[in-house]
Amino acid sequence: MSEALVSGHDVWVVLGGREIIRGVDFDVREGEVTCIIGPSGSGKSTLLRCMNYLVPVDSGRIRFEGEFVGIEEDGDRVYERGEADLCRMRARIGMVFQQFNLFPHLTALDNITLAPTLVLGMNPREAAEEGRRLLAQMGLPDKASSYPSQLSGGQQQRVAIARALAMRPRLMLFDEPTSALDPELVGEVLRAMRELAANGMTMVIVTHEMAFARDVADQLLFMDEGQILERGDPRRILSAPEHPRTKAFLARLHEGQNEARR
Repeated sequence: MSEALVSGHDVWVVLGGREIIRGVDFDVREGEVTCIIGPSGSGKSTLLRCMNYLVPVDSGRIRFEGEFVGIEEDGDRVYERGEADLCRMRARIGMVFQQFNLFPHLTALDNITLAPTLVLGMNPREAAEEGRRLLAQMGLPDKASSYPSQLSGGQQQRVAIARALAMRPRLMLFDEPTSALDPELVGEVLRAMRELAANGMTMVIVTHEMAFARDVADQLLFMDEGQILERGDPRRILSAPEHPRTKAFLARLHEGQNEARR
């Protein structure tokens, strides 16, 4: 079995005196899609942010491409990596947030090409060609000159995905990428993510889209109160969960969906 692209061992995070992540272990192998589900406040987004050191861990270790994330060790001593090392690592990890975080004064194409030219030193013409290719991949070939205010929420999120892909990452992190969208716009973003999965992109996705998780994910993690309580095949967990908290969460989710249909 191949070595994990990103992994965590006994990860703990304490924020404001509260244990947000409690002794978590995980492995994500190259080409895998991992979906993380669970109730609000369970630590899902915090764990995701630990993977690129937006949130430092208080104990335990996370590795990416075999290197410790955010720290380095010298014998018994532990050092926080310098900003240059952190930027080098983060350039290989794309992240898409709930909010689109596009620069409002830049066009869609300029939003996509800014980081590759400044961080990777890519030739502007090459960056523009790649940006247009990514916009076409996201189903937005005619939106290169559009500003964020001229785009729907679903289109803005697809531009945000293209922007992350422009850095040619090894890993993509998605933090509930459809939660800020109107229901009718969710499908277009999920279709773009399905295509990424089909093309072999390694992804970790915090989501409430259970049908998407069932169809696309290679493994599903259920989190509650800072712990991973159940993990495994998405179809098995979503149809026949074993842990009582997973059962209760999915039951509440189904009740809410049924109520929304009435």
